[in-house]
Amino acid sequence: MENQIFQLQYAIDTFYFLVCGALVMWMAAGFAMLEAGLVRSKNTTEILTKNVALFAIACIMYLVCGYAIMYDGGWLLNGIETFDLEGVLASSAENGFEGDSVYSGASDFFFQVVFVATAMSIVSGAVAERMKLWSFLVFAVVMTGVIYPLEGSWTWGGKEVFGLYNLGDLGFSDFAGSGIVHMAGAAAALAGVLLLGARKGKYGPNGEVYAIPGANLPLATLGTFILWMGWFGFNGGSVLKLGDAANAHSVAMVFLNTNTAAAGGAVAALITGRILFGKADLTMLLNGALAGLVAITAEPSTPTALQATLFGAIGGVLVVFSIITLDKLKIDDPVGAISVHGVVGLLGLLLVPVTNDGSSFSGQLIGAATIFGWVFAASFAAWFALKLITGIRVTEEEEQQGVDLTECGMEAYPEFMSK
Repeated sequence: MENQIFQLQYAIDTFYFLVCGALVMWMAAGFAMLEAGLVRSKNTTEILTKNVALFAIACIMYLVCGYAIMYDGGWLLNGIETFDLEGVLASSAENGFEGDSVYSGASDFFFQVVFVATAMSIVSGAVAERMKLWSFLVFAVVMTGVIYPLEGSWTWGGKEVFGLYNLGDLGFSDFAGSGIVHMAGAAAALAGVLLLGARKGKYGPNGEVYAIPGANLPLATLGTFILWMGWFGFNGGSVLKLGDAANAHSVAMVFLNTNTAAAGGAVAALITGRILFGKADLTMLLNGALAGLVAITAEPSTPTALQATLFGAIGGVLVVFSIITLDKLKIDDPVGAISVHGVVGLLGLLLVPVTNDGSSFSGQLIGAATIFGWVFAASFAAWFALKLITGIRVTEEEEQQGVDLTECGMEAYPEFMSK
């Protein structure tokens, strides 16, 4: 009877893990739609190509080497695909239902690999409209195969940072990845943007900032709602279990807090935009919702619903000021990815000790510095090597024409383009 109960729990937890992974995979569509809506029409096909290709590259590279680097899972998942029922039952008899995991190792890989793709998707929007497609895809190989997995091995993998210190021992905690996924993606994006430079016409000679509107705000709005929905898998799946009463309640609280943080971020950004600009700015509203989601991702299980709403609201206000500040610094980010995922990702890490006494502010700061320092430095080196070898920016003429035609040979909206 005990074996039957355990097998049922194993099945429920594995199925839940897989469904949450599928929800996170759906976020790839959200990033694609958001970015396609916020770039100009002449760059739409290329941004969509990048999002599909980077997802495929992430899945292959994490299979080939990323998982082994991060979790010692074995090259090409050696041993992960096999299933030993007797071994699982023996482990259950020894450890009870409170072991480290009661789900399939294959489901763990699937859940982890979609997180890798999410980190890389963040880079895509920040370097949009002026980066060479193939240079971006080569960087995706390095990012998803080495840079992210090594950083993940120090955090979720529990390994020491270059043999020097263990972040967990210092009080570092990141439940679902405000820093490990989101700030890491933003760090890689920032390194690329600094080497790439701004789009032509974005900044004037005297510090003027010129708006370059996106081509399809309905598409950007759809992308935001897809991301909002996918985030329930992102945070909810990070509970890791569902098949008992305590974890089922924890999952419910994570869903509740994830949703209300997004709502708080959206409303706060909308109000902040109205105060600053005198208008209801849709792009700030969308980024505010995403900022609320990023802010709560580091710890969605311990806050109350009211605290989660306030945390999301802080993120919503912060992202508006961050976007404005980066523009003043002439750091051109067409979709606001560095602000949403980087600046607010750091905020999310620093909010963890407010409700989780197992973490510390010093541990969070050291963890944030470790993640950002490694990913930024390694990404900068990779981008710089690509710049020297193949170049990373299209020519001024190609940028003016649009990278859809020059990089992909087709237009997303051919009937609307002037000939």
